[in-house]
Amino acid sequence: MTPRTAAEFAGAPWRKVRLGRLKDANRVPTMLSRPERKLYHWLTADWMRGLGEVVELGTYVGGSTAYLAAGHAAAGHPGMIHAYDKFTSSEGLKARLLYANGVPEFDGPDILPTAGRLLAPWADRLALHKGNIEELGWSGGPIELLIVDAFKKVALIDRMTADFYPALIPGQSLLVHQDFLHWTQPWLVSQMLRLGAAVEPVTMAEPDTMAFLVRAPLDPGRLVAARVAALSDADMLDDLDRARVWLAAFGLDGRLDAMARGLRLNPGARIAWRMTNRPW
Repeated sequence: MTPRTAAEFAGAPWRKVRLGRLKDANRVPTMLSRPERKLYHWLTADWMRGLGEVVELGTYVGGSTAYLAAGHAAAGHPGMIHAYDKFTSSEGLKARLLYANGVPEFDGPDILPTAGRLLAPWADRLALHKGNIEELGWSGGPIELLIVDAFKKVALIDRMTADFYPALIPGQSLLVHQDFLHWTQPWLVSQMLRLGAAVEPVTMAEPDTMAFLVRAPLDPGRLVAARVAALSDADMLDDLDRARVWLAAFGLDGRLDAMARGLRLNPGARIAWRMTNRPW
């Protein structure tokens, strides 16, 4: 099988996706930006070859899953889309994201039934996994597309990485970090940078998403080198500085500066929502 290349992302062809045509997906409340929604749909509709599963770590009520599933169905791919989440929500977030977007009010924190109803058009190709991702793990086959939006607690990241990354197909798989450029998660830069030549950044979707081609097996040796649990603030600051060269083609110095300032303003913080002192 011919390896995938960064040239396939040149000019960001995913930007041509017409979201207005995706009526079922557009009905599912989401926190994704328009560029991110376009990228997700394009990845399953046009980029992937159907060589493995699609796995999504973190989906809330399925907004991102809907765009992946719509593209997956349009392309007629085999396999499944596996969406992992605790599928619970606070009342405040339900009001802001669900009720404000037409979802009828309901009692309790469990949003799995709501996600199931919203994603019903693609039920035949979806598996919704409810629980703690680090405990559920992955026991399936190869993963062609891995979407990550659940690496917000550093203490859990290495365990999830060890479960899911080895299933990525060298030369064929794409790893997408939805929060890669968010100032509250500098450890994502450290992890991906420390994977070295095994991953190649190929495109970004505003505001924070970055996608990486998997070039080599993400075997235990590479994953040990990319562990983030024991990294100090100084380690991550050094990684952010080194990443300027690695990501130079994307013009991200300002974003990396914000991450570094945020890290200095929140020393020792290792949970995204505890990075409360903003860098601006």
